[in-house]
Amino acid sequence: MKNVTTLFLAIALALVAPGSVMAESRIKDIVRVEGVRKNLLVGYGLVIGLNGTGDQLRNVPFTEQTLASMLKRMGVNLSEDDLKTKNVAAVMVTADLPPFARQGTLMDVSVATLGDAKSLAGGILLVTPLMAADGQVYSIAQGAVAISGFEASGAAQSVTKGVPTRGRIVNGAVVEREIPDQLNQLGVVRLNLRNPDFTTAIRIADVINRHFGAVVANPLDLNNVEVQILPRYDRQVARLISEIENLKVRPATQAKVVIDEKSGTIVIGADVRISKVAITHGSLTVKVTETPQVSQPSPFAEQGETVVVPRTDIDYDEGGPASFEIVDGSTTLEALVTGLNRLGMTPGDIIAILQAIKASGAMQAEIEVI
Repeated sequence: MKNVTTLFLAIALALVAPGSVMAESRIKDIVRVEGVRKNLLVGYGLVIGLNGTGDQLRNVPFTEQTLASMLKRMGVNLSEDDLKTKNVAAVMVTADLPPFARQGTLMDVSVATLGDAKSLAGGILLVTPLMAADGQVYSIAQGAVAISGFEASGAAQSVTKGVPTRGRIVNGAVVEREIPDQLNQLGVVRLNLRNPDFTTAIRIADVINRHFGAVVANPLDLNNVEVQILPRYDRQVARLISEIENLKVRPATQAKVVIDEKSGTIVIGADVRISKVAITHGSLTVKVTETPQVSQPSPFAEQGETVVVPRTDIDYDEGGPASFEIVDGSTTLEALVTGLNRLGMTPGDIIAILQAIKASGAMQAEIEVI
């Protein structure tokens, strides 16, 4: 109990430590540049070279059909009934195409099984085209699959560590098609806030305008700030973005309490304020003890049978008389945390009290339960 409440107090005090509320962040850490984004790629392929841990072809018909089609294209004519290998697995291959990637750029790919293969250990991915949402092929993947898990089994026991049916190929894909680069053709640069907020958007615009000595930034809404490209940055938009990203601004934060009821985690924002309230919290402990007894007939009795007679003792403890604790959090969050810890509460108790304070209207913050 003491360790839990001490940890809760330490987290809260860290949030309200001097200077933490006023800390400034780089603009690059709180915004995204519109249009500078990755693209998702996906493909279907075969992993070969597995040591008997591949798909059971009779159970996974798409692996059998794919293997037969591949061999036919290579001049090997076999019927599906002739395929009995266990060294092949059908897989889905995924990758993230970086922004402005050029032809020949290498990138990592992830591989995961589709059928009933037990492990991809030792497997090699055959040439697999990777497509985007528009159906065009942007990359080709191939290479040895590295996995982080393993599986070992015997007649009576098996051991599995990690996920042996999923792996990764480092630099396993080559970019073959480029996405058109229109960065230097832009007339404006839009900044998208990671945590939308009107105050933060206005502060970003003000910092940018002061840096360039002109009104070039305009907050469109709580999520977007538009920056006009000055003539001296014509064909040098990357330099303009670099200058903007390294400017510092103090982001505004919303007063919020985040609660994870499954793990008992509570995170309270530094701007949370509590009006003066009185809190009482009681605990009821019920103890049920079962001590069954055996009743049997006396020796040499002509009638009777042995039976189990239930015996139940119930005891309860209400934890002593209820007491009120005055919590005044109107100045800092420290007062609220100190008051709750004085009551010696568990995370579950604190969650219930925070929700009750919010329901009473004394908490000027939003509660989010995840």
